[in-house]
Amino acid sequence: MSLVLTGLTKTYGGLHVVDTVGFSVADGAMVGLIGPNGAGKSTLFSLVTGFLAADAGEVSYAGRAFGTASPMQRARAGMVRSFQVPREFTHLTVRDNLIAAAPDQIGEGLIGAFFRPAAVRAQEAALIARADETIAFLRLGKVADVPAGKLSGGQKKLVELGRALMTGARMILLDEPFAGVNPVLIAELSDRIRDLNARGLGFLIIEHDLGALTRLVNTLHVMDRGRLIASGTPDAVLADPQVRDAYLGGAAA
Repeated sequence: MSLVLTGLTKTYGGLHVVDTVGFSVADGAMVGLIGPNGAGKSTLFSLVTGFLAADAGEVSYAGRAFGTASPMQRARAGMVRSFQVPREFTHLTVRDNLIAAAPDQIGEGLIGAFFRPAAVRAQEAALIARADETIAFLRLGKVADVPAGKLSGGQKKLVELGRALMTGARMILLDEPFAGVNPVLIAELSDRIRDLNARGLGFLIIEHDLGALTRLVNTLHVMDRGRLIASGTPDAVLADPQVRDAYLGGAAA
């Protein structure tokens, strides 16, 4: 199963924010996406995950073309994203944030809530167990019962990752997971991503911290002014003069 982007394009007022971008992310791959501010990276994520409609191009995952499929439909197919600024439910505990992310909860409907109470209780127990397993994996046990709004930036990023796991995703798109995170939690988050990748989960990661990103990924794509300008191994891409000019401004020279 792989994520395939073909000729994705998004234009605002004549400006090509994303301009015929295409590449693929194989199932179980670890891929990075970099570029200067305004390069179109986050817009590309929104096109891939259905939060924005593309003007042209196609997104497919596991052989299924998404077309106009909603973010929820894409998530149900196994592909989810995080955001630069975490969107946790601030007043819910960490555990409840994770439980809320699980799809197809029987108790959410009137029929299930009133006519299938035993099934609701059984599912709730299973979801609590699954959430606690995820919390233990993410090493968030000490804050499991703390409202998510009181967490540090790094802990919120771990909660975002946990919510993605609760959906059953096999392809996770992370938008600047290390932004605003202290070095200790960057290392912790990186370790958890590696562990999940070793289990077969695929990742596409936008990140400005090139050191942390290149220690994670095997393939790097670079965008500038809406276009894809380079792809390859991190070492080869970062040595590319065009990438240095566009992204590093020659500072790496």
